[in-house]
Amino acid sequence: MIYQKDTKWDANYDVVVLGFGGAGATAARFAADSGSKVLLVDAAPEGHEGGNTRYSAQLIGTGNDFDELKKYYKNLTAPMSLDEEMIDTYVKGMVNTPNYVTKYLGVKPCSAKQYASERLHHAYEEFPEFEGSESYDFTTVRESWFDAALWKILRAKVVERKDNIDVMYSTPAKELIQDPETRKIEGVLIERKGKLLKVQAKNGVVMTTGGFENNQTMVEDYLGAKRLAPLGTLYNKGDGIKMAEQVGADFWHMHNFESLGLLHGMAFAVPKGERGRLMLGAQNIAVAHGSSFVIGDDGTRYFDEAEENRHGHIKNHGQWKVPINQEHPYLIFDEAKKAELDADPIIGSYPVYKENVVKADSVEELADEIKVDPAILKDSLERFNKAAQTGDDPEFRRDPKTMRVFADGPIYAIQMEQTMLNTQGGARRNAQAEILDTKGQPIPHLYSAGEFGGICANQYQGGNNIAECLIWGKIAGENAAKAKDDVTVDAATGASSHDVHLTSDLNHETFETGKDQYIGRTNGGMGGEIVVRVTADKDKNLKKIEVLKQAESEDYGLKAVKTLPEEMVKQNKVDVDAVSGASSTSRGLKDAVNDALSKIDK
Repeated sequence: MIYQKDTKWDANYDVVVLGFGGAGATAARFAADSGSKVLLVDAAPEGHEGGNTRYSAQLIGTGNDFDELKKYYKNLTAPMSLDEEMIDTYVKGMVNTPNYVTKYLGVKPCSAKQYASERLHHAYEEFPEFEGSESYDFTTVRESWFDAALWKILRAKVVERKDNIDVMYSTPAKELIQDPETRKIEGVLIERKGKLLKVQAKNGVVMTTGGFENNQTMVEDYLGAKRLAPLGTLYNKGDGIKMAEQVGADFWHMHNFESLGLLHGMAFAVPKGERGRLMLGAQNIAVAHGSSFVIGDDGTRYFDEAEENRHGHIKNHGQWKVPINQEHPYLIFDEAKKAELDADPIIGSYPVYKENVVKADSVEELADEIKVDPAILKDSLERFNKAAQTGDDPEFRRDPKTMRVFADGPIYAIQMEQTMLNTQGGARRNAQAEILDTKGQPIPHLYSAGEFGGICANQYQGGNNIAECLIWGKIAGENAAKAKDDVTVDAATGASSHDVHLTSDLNHETFETGKDQYIGRTNGGMGGEIVVRVTADKDKNLKKIEVLKQAESEDYGLKAVKTLPEEMVKQNKVDVDAVSGASSTSRGLKDAVNDALSKIDK
């Protein structure tokens, strides 16, 4: 949007941060600590903020030796090249991660190498053949992962500063407001409850809007893929890409994205617009070993199914690449394998699996059902069986120990889909977190952090994105907060300090209670605060549990919200079985009920 000298601002702040994920929370916190009044906006509704940080494994990339870690990182990006100052800033930040966690997050850092070496060994040395890999580790904020623990701390640091940080949910940024002469970013146009508001940013705007995982046009244009199942937030729609493009930003890493999950980074196919179900470990072995293989769109195999998952990358003639996306790949398996999948506690209870398995009495019939050439599918099966019989897979060198000849009888298929963990592309930034234009010059007052224009290119090592959210989130927040000598005078008042702020959504609701009713709260869920109203007698016998506030995920989290309270009342105890796939939500609900019960007799 073009800035005009007589622009009437609806509000003004020192710093405006776009996107309330890990990077945005970090940037807002450090801008506030630098003395700024901050506005933090997010397109997602309350409880669904957090971006991909909320859904991630909460593993922060760390290193114990700068020189060795730098070798490893340069090997990861090779043969691509990056600015040396950017690499040094990144690697120094990762080496400093344990101190960062102690000083700024207020918790004791935990080393994955020390508490989970067996379970996470292949994750923190994702490319052990690269020099310097031994220096890599994960830092976590407690001895666990996939529990949103880091995200909850980052969010809490924002809430603690609510006097200096205004937060607005369901408020997408629409355009940056730029002076056409100086190129300076003067503010942001945001949309709040259907109304467009012009917000002045006196010292800086920080873009932490994430990627374009949920923008199908961008996925096709930049990644050349038709079907990718998102694993993280559904609110990363590429809005930041469009806004940065309008103000002349340069772009990098637009082709890079990461996968995770079964096989080389796949999930059972879900309807468009739904999140895929992340499955790892035992579930991956279940689908990748035995009498099963994967076919691409033409009915042929296209990778080693048992190859270790490296965020979706598989070996491609010397480099690790996410394979060419297939529109409708299928897992093919026999009766014995189906029995194994049905018996798996995660796969067997997953509705998408149970409701979509295709059964046929012959290869030809199955080929007709899944729309591939019968002759090609039959040939693929015969080749696989021969490889399993001889112990030699000449096409993909799959370990013969993982192969089993298909038995006679029914044959099955289920559609798979490559997953979309996150994209890396966006506006090019420098070591000071400034967004650069196409001539390599900083766009005045514009900064970025996190996966929007992330530093990671080519091969991806787990923990890298969370690390850059923290590293550049701090840099961006502090630099955006620095007082500038080119602040525009407010057109309405003739002063640059005329403060008009918006109403923040960081409010603490109160809830009514009646006889024998108690309110329980926790931040232990995946979506933020859970509030329950528990009706119980003096002996803590449960009569009724009402969930008054929650913002858990639409799939498994919401299932736990609906079913767990009824089960607690039915069994008259809090410690009931967790809902499969919603362990964090289940734990949060139990914590909230226990919090309510703790108030009896007080």
